[in-house]
Amino acid sequence: MAQTYLQNTSEQTAALKALKKRRWGGAAPYLFIFPWIFGFVVFTLGPLLFSLVISFFDWPIVGKVTFIGIDNYVEMFSNDPLFWKSLFVTLKFAALFVPLNIVVALGLAMLLNQKVKGSAIFRTAFYLLCHLRRGACMIWSWVYSGDYGILNYFLSVLGIQGPDWLNDTNWSLVAMVVASLWGQGSMMLIFLAGLKGIPKDLYESASIDGAGKVRQFLSVTIPMITPTILFNLITSIIAAFQQLTLALLLTGGGPLKSTYFYAMYMYENAFKYYKMGYSAANAWFMFLIVLTLTFLVFKSSEAWVFYEGEMKKNPQKKLKASRRGRS
Repeated sequence: MAQTYLQNTSEQTAALKALKKRRWGGAAPYLFIFPWIFGFVVFTLGPLLFSLVISFFDWPIVGKVTFIGIDNYVEMFSNDPLFWKSLFVTLKFAALFVPLNIVVALGLAMLLNQKVKGSAIFRTAFYLLCHLRRGACMIWSWVYSGDYGILNYFLSVLGIQGPDWLNDTNWSLVAMVVASLWGQGSMMLIFLAGLKGIPKDLYESASIDGAGKVRQFLSVTIPMITPTILFNLITSIIAAFQQLTLALLLTGGGPLKSTYFYAMYMYENAFKYYKMGYSAANAWFMFLIVLTLTFLVFKSSEAWVFYEGEMKKNPQKKLKASRRGRS
């Protein structure tokens, strides 16, 4: 009897220890990610929801806070010409910036993907450039200067009279687009990773079939990196609508509001005119625009983005992809 009792007691103790171990083992992953969850709730989700709340208030930095319902949104759409001006300028900037950003980043990635000596040094150098944006503003202000700028100097050598780039309404937005292409480091590395992931036997098979470099690029490289293109396309759209620093430091939104971006419009409403509620309404409208554009890009991706796993499961999609590559 005593021996049976001791055996049952030891078994119960072992079961309790195993249960406690399982409980702690199940909680361990959440303990590791708790700092991130805390930071996300406090510094991202919390301010996001708070900005939605104050968008329905007249919320000056100093003064009485008053609930006004949707008046901020009504004023934005009907009584504020700067809203439409800044939105139109940003859409024009995005139409130029997004495709050029993709093309330049992909071109740099393909150059750095070549097996040449010292390529690692160039990768590091290009990546570091994206962290020197404030210094880049000083450089671009010197490059674009109408009086002593290096760009106009080279144009004068060719016998061309260059404009005052940042003070000419016809060229200021183009100058901003070119200057914004400076920080290509992160996107270039993402494209480079996508290029490294393409199996070499695909190029060998294409070469055996008689495909040249251009045909290999169109029929092998582009289809294989379409998921990477999708990611960079969406991040470029977001970056275009968040453009602020270059315009703030180079032009201040001028000349004649030709570089008055939507992000600058929000910034001035918040920190120049101290209308925090109105600026929050501006920010939520920009969020809806970016969300809509992202949704449209995702919907269109079904026709042009190809994943290797999906092609294996769906032969019909694989056939369409191969036909598109040959056309």
